[in-house]
Amino acid sequence: MSDYIVKALAYEGAVRAYAIKSTELVEEARRRHDTWATASAALGRTMTISAMMGAMLKGEDKLTAKIEANGPVGPIVADANAKGDVRGYITHPHVDFDLNDRGKLDVSRAVGTDGSLSIVKDLGLKEHFTGQVPMVSGEISEDFTYYFATSEQVPSAVGAGVLVNPDHTILAAGGFIIQVMPGATDEMIDKIEQNISQMPAISAMIEQGLSPENMLVKIFGEGNVRVLETSPVRFHCSCSLERIKNAIRGLGDEEIDQMIEEDGGAEATCHFCNEHYHLTKEALAELKQTDSLE
Repeated sequence: MSDYIVKALAYEGAVRAYAIKSTELVEEARRRHDTWATASAALGRTMTISAMMGAMLKGEDKLTAKIEANGPVGPIVADANAKGDVRGYITHPHVDFDLNDRGKLDVSRAVGTDGSLSIVKDLGLKEHFTGQVPMVSGEISEDFTYYFATSEQVPSAVGAGVLVNPDHTILAAGGFIIQVMPGATDEMIDKIEQNISQMPAISAMIEQGLSPENMLVKIFGEGNVRVLETSPVRFHCSCSLERIKNAIRGLGDEEIDQMIEEDGGAEATCHFCNEHYHLTKEALAELKQTDSLE
């Protein structure tokens, strides 16, 4: 089953909910960046949650989530849009540790607890919306939960999980975002919190074949969820050879001449997808704005 996101309402609209299966998305990121297990979990959780946040947007809107903390993986960045396109990278992909005392991948140790989570939304306006909060745990889900409550003033429960095979490939990944609307009662909130605390790990449910819809039923109970829409999600990067050419063209003829004379060409690698681009000296010459005078 391909990755997809479910948008839903629960308790007759008193709660807004998103759930996702993101196994293929996270595996593609792992393959492109050659992440080791703990780094895969950190990047995968960030991309999974960012994908659901992208589903909250409309039209051409997009967002960037960035985690900058004091752990060895360094900054983690994920981009997502309203169309289900997601991309991301982790600065130091070759980070892995023994399991923590709960038998889980030690994501908090890899990410760090001293730092910040920032969200930048491009909503097509003159100014971008930017929200930033300090890290609270380094486990990522809790950090996004704190972001929603503090920066957007929306009480939320955020969960994301990544299950990694012994060969470092991704076995299962998924997540949810639950947001309480003004009409929610204390009884509803207590029931949701109780169900979330009692449900299996997200990645374990995905591994067992449970769908995002099944996940929401476990959180809200049978008959309390109304699915609004489902939409595909995928790893997709907007980089291209043409974009690289435009960037080099913008450097000016003098810089291009220097590349031709000193390097005999140009190499570029996209941070987000790790795609490599090579331009020969002939290709570089074609990018010059003015012809050489004899």
